[in-house]
Amino acid sequence: MQLERADLNLLVYLDVLLRERNVTRAANYLGLSQPAMSNGLKRLREQFDDPLLVRTREGMMPTERALELQPMVREALSSIDRVIQPNRDFNPANTRRTFRIMASDYAESTLIPPLLRQLRQDAPGISLDIMTPSDVSFVDVEQGKVDMVINRFDSMPQSFHQATVWRDSFSCVMRTDNPILEDYNLQSYLKAQHIWVSKTGMGVGVGVNPEDVQRLGWVDEAINRLGEKRDISVFTRHYQVAMLLAEQSDLIVTVPTRLAQLASDNPRVVRRNPPLGIPPLELKMAWSPLLQQSVPHRWLRRLILDIGRAL
Repeated sequence: MQLERADLNLLVYLDVLLRERNVTRAANYLGLSQPAMSNGLKRLREQFDDPLLVRTREGMMPTERALELQPMVREALSSIDRVIQPNRDFNPANTRRTFRIMASDYAESTLIPPLLRQLRQDAPGISLDIMTPSDVSFVDVEQGKVDMVINRFDSMPQSFHQATVWRDSFSCVMRTDNPILEDYNLQSYLKAQHIWVSKTGMGVGVGVNPEDVQRLGWVDEAINRLGEKRDISVFTRHYQVAMLLAEQSDLIVTVPTRLAQLASDNPRVVRRNPPLGIPPLELKMAWSPLLQQSVPHRWLRRLILDIGRAL
């Protein structure tokens, strides 16, 4: 395929077709009619002398040649975007667009409110589509369907760009009349009933095995290093629910301090330092290499990191 005879717009079609693996969805994404997208696929097949997408029982599947082309096409489009974008004026105050952000409810409760306040002041035309970890996969992020993910991550694809928004310690939250407050120490903490809360990474969660300490997270690993174990009565993936349960029962919840501070004005609960050392957690922001050079994306990343430092 010679460049002077190539329609570079077809590379955009190919990128979306290989991502969606469905002609109708690809057409909807690009705002085209299905016949126009089908014609585009026909022209792509002629240019590359390959079927590219083949219909199977599992739907449209890419050929070996298509899988070989996919990363090269993405890089080519990213390079073209880098050439064009520096000449574009980006004025946040006049921009109208939506950023899709996957955030844990910890990040959503602590980071998103100040971010939204700043956006309302500096860029009122920008809106946020906040998604949960269960809504998003690493493939979605890699393909640029999601602008960024903000969470604690046990692992992450090496191709992703990432930055630390902040580091946070842990605090214990409990009801003001919780009996443990009469003699609050490590032994009484371990004998008490606890609420476990965590949701790292992305994707659909699975059930918790209380005996698998290595998968229970920071708090239980720290307790395990002391040769001890706590008694967990409730397992939840939602920090706000855990805080509510601690307020309405004699259970104790150990959560990131920035989240615990949100209950500072609640007269029904108190916050205490954990009676043991727990390593701090890191709140990470990650994004696709396809968006690394995007001017609006770079602006939003800087804004989030500035807010993280200010907090």
